[in-house]
Amino acid sequence: MKKFHAKKTVLCRALLLGALAVTATFGSLPAVSAAPASDKPVQATFQEEKLDMTNEWDKVFPQSEKVSHEKVTFHNRYGITLAADVYKPKDAAQDAKLAAIAVAGPFGAVKEQSSGLYAQTMAERGFLAIAFDPSFTGESGGNVRDVASLDINTEDFSAAVDYLSNREDVDADRIGIIGICGWGGIAINDAAMDTRVKATVATTMYDMHRVTANGYFDANDNEEDRYATKKALNDQRTIDYKNGTYAKAGGVIDPLPEDAPQFVKDYHAYYKTERGYHARSVNSNDGWNQTSALSLYNTPILAYADEIRTPVLVIHGENAHSRYFSEAAYEKLTSGKYAANKELLIVPGASHTDLYDTAKIPFDKITAFFAANLK
Repeated sequence: MKKFHAKKTVLCRALLLGALAVTATFGSLPAVSAAPASDKPVQATFQEEKLDMTNEWDKVFPQSEKVSHEKVTFHNRYGITLAADVYKPKDAAQDAKLAAIAVAGPFGAVKEQSSGLYAQTMAERGFLAIAFDPSFTGESGGNVRDVASLDINTEDFSAAVDYLSNREDVDADRIGIIGICGWGGIAINDAAMDTRVKATVATTMYDMHRVTANGYFDANDNEEDRYATKKALNDQRTIDYKNGTYAKAGGVIDPLPEDAPQFVKDYHAYYKTERGYHARSVNSNDGWNQTSALSLYNTPILAYADEIRTPVLVIHGENAHSRYFSEAAYEKLTSGKYAANKELLIVPGASHTDLYDTAKIPFDKITAFFAANLK
């Protein structure tokens, strides 16, 4: 028996030393003796996918005469090529290095909709701004279409920062991000991870993990409801694989039922009318793949929001059904020692979709926020 305990003690010590060795190699190295970053490639240059992008102005908002516009591509760490619109103030000095902003959202929209309007408006106000299509949507790459992943979509934001950091006309130390609707939560998640993001705006945000796992207003926040939904979605996976296709969840409901909640009517008024309809928009058409929801259950994107050291401005409409997402995010953002540079702005009288494209968007406040924090 003593020999057994002796052998067990030796084995436990060996396992402990092995764990410490792994920690020393991977966990502690950056804090102890981080190697300097190198711009020398260690493998062949990544070849981006050639995307089929339109050269016509096909946005749902008019083109500004104050900014130049060009289509570009960049890639993320997963090898997906993303399509983007770059907006740059025409009066910028030729050799100027500008503060830059990457914009994405709403969740299920494309860059020709709200994110493009935000980007063009910020360019009118002196910033270089890009609006991009997330992976698997719009004009961006990814060979399974209309699928969402909070991990990959967070990476999309950082990939945009990669791209902006390497432009000759951008000051890499002055880059911010704007996330709209579901991308507001993703923007906060990226700011918690990417130290290059110097300022973040989350406007009319959804927490896509929370709304998926708990339902609207947390009405289905219980194990049984979650299990039933997950079982149905996993059954659908089996069917999808057998059929070689992906069943769609459906976009914004159309025709609109008379008894639809007001926020559903608001979505319809944007995505299904001339105001905001776009042929490539997930929400305007057939919606996400049904099984996209599965990974959202296990991705609590606001887990480390309280560790964001850089400024964050959270904006929401007073009358928005989704207001509780921003209020909860702000509570998390201000729960730690970095609360001082976090701000919540409630826009009087505004609904959720009012902050997609109406005069209620507080662009003056957003401009002042970035001007103060990207300098």
